[in-house]
Amino acid sequence: MWESWLLRLDRLAGGRQAGVRISDSARRHPKTRRAFAWIWWLLGAEVVLGVGAVVAAVVIASSGGSVPFAVWMRTVVVLGMTLTLGYFAWRAALGWRWAYQRLRLFAQIFPVVTLVMAAIPGLYPVWMVTEQIVFSLIMIGIADFLTSDHMRWAFRAAAEDSDSGAASE
Repeated sequence: MWESWLLRLDRLAGGRQAGVRISDSARRHPKTRRAFAWIWWLLGAEVVLGVGAVVAAVVIASSGGSVPFAVWMRTVVVLGMTLTLGYFAWRAALGWRWAYQRLRLFAQIFPVVTLVMAAIPGLYPVWMVTEQIVFSLIMIGIADFLTSDHMRWAFRAAAEDSDSGAASE
């Protein structure tokens, strides 16, 4: 029951490549499993960081401090995006190519957007700017694992299957 619902969600998120999976050997390869182990730890750190930002905003607001609307929006949106990346990571770890592609794309884009936003003078308080910098550094780590030679080989397009596989060794 759940899997059929998830496949519908995958179809929405993955588009025409929603049904494309990598080979079991590539998915179970030790380098692939190790990369996803690190990605899970880093995403967990991102969730903790995001929840911490929400808690910090609530504590500041409840103690009478001013929390700008931009801080509230950023904390909620980024926490939601991080949870979405968790979904992509889960589906990618199961071998769905579309999920890997989305995860890799967003892991490369989010740090740039976050750092640009952090650089806007006066938009966020210092604690939020610091949180954004840490968020970006962790996300760059995730992108680094996803763009490794092995991961690009493991999640290559079907047309590239004639490749010798040298990158996986």
